[in-house]
Amino acid sequence: MRSRTIGERCGYALTVAVAFTIAGCGRSPITSARIENALSSTFANLAHIQVAALDLPPIAASQFTVIAQCRTLSGSDVGSGDWVCALRWQGPDGRGVRDTYDLFVTTDGCYTATLEGDTVGGPTLRKPDGTSVKNLLYTFEGCFDTAG
Repeated sequence: MRSRTIGERCGYALTVAVAFTIAGCGRSPITSARIENALSSTFANLAHIQVAALDLPPIAASQFTVIAQCRTLSGSDVGSGDWVCALRWQGPDGRGVRDTYDLFVTTDGCYTATLEGDTVGGPTLRKPDGTSVKNLLYTFEGCFDTAG
């Protein structure tokens, strides 16, 4: 049996290392379903808080219907990085609004969502008395569970 050269041994070791790395990789826990559920819930909770901040009649978070549809910019439905989410939402009055958010999702399941356009206003909103408040629906952050 002939002895392997250093180059052959390094090549073999690299091949084995790559094989083990690929075998350890599975489907990403960052999925469109997890992002959509988290985004819908966070948005409804923030809408509830926003209504109170604007001194409007109270609306419970559970009274907001929020449906998100998300995809990565590459068209995939998994993985961290840049996502686009269409959000359809309505309050108890039944009037619906459609917004689009750009999301950046990290590998730990946290995200930053920023509104495209100005459907829900800019970074600040005016209360009925004319004072300004931060628009919680313009840009916000959230996280979701990536386990399981």
